[in-house]
Order: sequence, then structure tokens, then C-alpha cells
Amino acid sequence: MTGNDTSTMGRTALVTGAAGFIGYHLCARLLAEGWRVVGLDAMTDYYNVHLKERRRAMLLQSQGFSFVEERIETPGVLHGLFDELRPDAVVHLAAQAGVRYSIEAPESYVEANLVGTFRLLEAMRAFPPAHSLLASTSSVYGANEDMPYAETDKADSQMSFYAATKKANEAMAHSYAHLYDLPVTMFRFFTVYGPWGRPDMALFKFTRAILEGGPIDVYNHGEMSRDFTFVDDLVAGIVRLIDAVPVRGAPVEGDSLSPVAPYRIVNIGNAAPVPLLDFIHAIEGATGCRAEMRMLPMQPGDVPATWADTALLERLTGHRPATRIEDGVAAFVAWYRDYYGI
Repeated sequence: MTGNDTSTMGRTALVTGAAGFIGYHLCARLLAEGWRVVGLDAMTDYYNVHLKERRRAMLLQSQGFSFVEERIETPGVLHGLFDELRPDAVVHLAAQAGVRYSIEAPESYVEANLVGTFRLLEAMRAFPPAHSLLASTSSVYGANEDMPYAETDKADSQMSFYAATKKANEAMAHSYAHLYDLPVTMFRFFTVYGPWGRPDMALFKFTRAILEGGPIDVYNHGEMSRDFTFVDDLVAGIVRLIDAVPVRGAPVEGDSLSPVAPYRIVNIGNAAPVPLLDFIHAIEGATGCRAEMRMLPMQPGDVPATWADTALLERLTGHRPATRIEDGVAAFVAWYRDYYGI
């Protein structure tokens, strides 16, 4: 474990995927709120590792942060960490991400998302934290057409293998919550964007291409919309959910609480779908450049729209994400220009 002396800190959080886009922002927020944070990340090369290294370096400047570079699927890694740390809260973000890449390299999703999450559940069983929060995705709603998506909606028609592994994670976690009385919240997040984002995501690719004067690929001929969620809004929701521990038999209005386990599913989104072309126009406004759009058909595994019902999140935490797409995109473009010196 690398990092600083954390013996004087308060509650301990274990964050997997800590050097990732969301993991970095979450760790920074927890540290600012006085948590001792131990981050774990495999630092894989799915995208440029230098970006992960910069995020990690910034987190290691905090006295309360320590870092472990390991794969979650490696036998014994998580069990040993739980035994050493006895974390109060666990936020599981480590995963092989990407809808399209899951078509090219499905086995990596089995290893990271299925085997890795199994290792986590086994460690939780041996050393139960007060609350574990595991990342799912809006992609589990799949072919559902009724919107906005609610946590209580049936979600059995996933459109990509990535989404299928995340739905499997939900089922796996529910069984452990039931069998071992482990409080678990699965949070389904919706198209997260913002500074320090992943290079494989649309905002990053569009911004780079537009600033370089190249074309951008616009799928389904632009007939798409997404419930874009600014990363600060997502992280605020996750942090507030830590203390919204699910209790068996104590639901709130409109709850997704399981009838047989301390287990709940919560959407975290902006509750305001944005048409893809409006998203592109926001990037044009922030960069001051016109986009050259190359219209293409829908890609396999993708869906035309997403839209989150976030009423449950607000009831549980009082938090309601509300960052305007123009403001969030402008923040990303400002970071991008600064990071790349453009």
C-alpha cells in the first residue's frame, strides 16, 4: 500500500477503481469531507494510463489517501484488504467499462465485472462493512421504452454484454445481501461526464475532434438523447447515499427496497434527457468551433435514449442533480484546454 499516514482520520472508505474518472472525483470528495480513503485500481491500459497516473498523483497529495495497485479479480487481494482495513463503507467502481468494447473483448468483462465483483462480495461476507455501494448502469434498462426509467421497472432485456454483466452484478449482490444480511445499494448512473473524463467517451472524442478540425461520428443520424449527468452531481449522490443504509422491511415511498434483503437500487441521473445534437451544439458553444458531423447508423448494443427517474434519490438524500448541459460541457472543455495546453 502506498500513501500517507491515515491513523488520525475518521471513517474509512474503500474505493475500487479509484484512479478512474468517477473514482478520482469520489475519492477527492470523501477526502474533503474527512474520510480516510483507501483506493484500489489495476491501472489497466484500456485507455491512456497517464491520465490515471495524474489522477492518482493528485489524490496521493492528501494525507488521508492510500493506494493499492491490484486487480480486484486476483484471489486474496480484496480479502486481505478487508481484513486489514475493516472499512466502514465500500464503493465499488472498478469494472471493465464501455458498451462497444464489450463486443470486441467480452472475456475482460467476465474477469473484471463478474469474477471481480464475486471476490468483493466474498470479502464483504467475511468482514461486513456498515454499507456497500456498488456501481451499476443505466444500460441495464436495455430495450425498455417506458421513460423515465424507474428502479422498480422490470429490466430483463439488456442490449450489450457490458449491461448484462452489470445486471448480473445486481443479482449477485442481492443474493449476498439476503444470505448474509449485508446492506447493499446498487446505484445506476446515467452518462456521466465532466473534467478528467475518459478518452473513449463521446464528450472527450467530440471535443478533441472539433478542436482539431476533424469530423465526429454521430450515430443513429443524431436521433438519440441521453440523460447526461455531471460528475460532481453523481459523486454528491453517492456520498449522500452512504448514510442512507437500506434496512430490511423499512421502505420509503416508491422504494426499490428488496422484500427479503437490506438491498436497494437507486438511479443517479439528471432527470432531463438532452438530444444528441443539442449536446454537440453545447460543445460548439464551449469551444467556439463548428462541428463537422458524419452521420452514421446506430451501433450494435446501443439504445436511442435514456432518462432517469430520480425521485427515490431525492427522497433518500435530499439531493437532486441539476447541472445544465451547457455549464457541465464548458467545465470539461476548460479542463481539456488546460490539460492539453490548447
